[in-house]
This record gives sequence, C-alpha cells and structure tokens, in this order.
Amino acid sequence: MTFHEDQRRTVLTIGQLAATAGVTVRTVRHYHHVGLLSEPERDASGYRRYGAQAALDLIRIRTLADAGVPLARIDALLHAQPAEFASAVTDIDAALQRKIDQLTEYRRRITELAGGERLVLPAEVVAILNRMRGLGVSERRVRLERDAWILMQALDPGAMPRRIRDKNAGFDDPETTRLYLACDQPFDWEPHDPRLDRLIDDLDAREIQNERDGTGPVHLNLVVSRISEASPAWQRILDALAHRAKKRRTAAPGS
Repeated sequence: MTFHEDQRRTVLTIGQLAATAGVTVRTVRHYHHVGLLSEPERDASGYRRYGAQAALDLIRIRTLADAGVPLARIDALLHAQPAEFASAVTDIDAALQRKIDQLTEYRRRITELAGGERLVLPAEVVAILNRMRGLGVSERRVRLERDAWILMQALDPGAMPRRIRDKNAGFDDPETTRLYLACDQPFDWEPHDPRLDRLIDDLDAREIQNERDGTGPVHLNLVVSRISEASPAWQRILDALAHRAKKRRTAAPGS
C-alpha cells in the first residue's frame, strides 16, 4: 500500500463524517455555509476529505447546538483556548442543570393537577383530605371539602390553623367520625326518606351537647352549605336543624 493510499484510508467522506457525529450531510453543509466547520478542498477524485479534527469539531458543534448554545457562541468556543473552553462548558452545564431543576418542578406540578389541592393548600390540609379518603369518605365530599378550604384560605386565612386543629380533633373522636361518615351517605336520598329522621336526631343531639359545652353548632359550616346547594336531602337536614335550634332559643328562659 502506497503512502497516498494509506492517507486516503485515514480520512472521511462527508457522509462518513456526518454519520460519525450523528447528523445529516445537509447539516454538515449548513455548518460549512455559516462558517462553523472548515470546508476542505476537493481531492483529485473530486471529493472533500475530512480528518479526525473535523470529526471532533463537528461533534462539539452538534453537542453544543443540542444544548441550546447559539451558533455565534459555538463559533467563538471552537476558537477558544482550552481553559476558556472548559470554563464555558462548566457554565453551560450549570445552566442546563438549572433548566432541569425547573422542568422537574413543572413535572411535579403537572402531576398534581388532577387532584389540585397541593397547588394551593398547605400540606396540613392535604393531609386532612387524604385522611378523609382513608376513612372512606366519598370523593365528592372530599372535593367539596377541598373547595371550601380553598375559599377559606382566600377569605379568612387567619382561621386556617384553628380550623385545621378542630378538623383533626374531630377525626380523632370516634363519635364525630361516625356522624361525619353518616352525613356523607344521604347526598342522593330523597328529601322525605325516613332515614333522614334518625340522622337529624343524631345531629341535633350532638349540636345540643356542643352548645352545652360551649363549642357551638357543628353543622353550620361552609362545606355543609355547599352540599345543601346540590342536595335536597341535605337542605331538609339543615332546615330541620335550624328549626329545632330556633325552638330551643325561643323556649330558653329570658328569650
């Protein structure tokens, strides 16, 4: 094999160069056109031949371009001193890491869109909603509760800590939890369903006890008000409880 034949075997055609860097021939020609990659003279056969340095430069160009580095800056980096090039690569890597962190946060928020509560509510409230799910509360009731918490946070944020404490304390009490689960059932009942009478009695008895203890009524809250808007059965419950409470106030001494 002659020297010239050996030299020919150590160089690349434009197609081989493109394949080495994982780009198309058209991309190589574009880089020639914008001055990023030197274009060699044609050999005696009319072909342009590329050496190892061209392959290295093309890989660098492609990698930097894929990382979002503008072509004008790539040109400057290809002509930079090794230390300057290394420093620039470090800066580019740091910028990419910041972008990765930002995208990771976007992904986290996207995954939470289905439930929605984590986007706007404190972790303590999200824990309460999950506790309700664990107790077997319907998802419809959980959503109504979630919406009520969102409104409360917007309208009266100062009341949130106390309300969180009260809610957790209620779920720590077996009787309160029993009533809560019982109240979840009649949403779709007919307003005159006889089962409502027992629930009204239970709620009224609990309300009387709370009034004696000085803790106030248990049924007049934002969640129940929202439920009553969509449930005729619950509207009857509220009307009956309000009527009984009015009778007690009227019958009380000094009324």
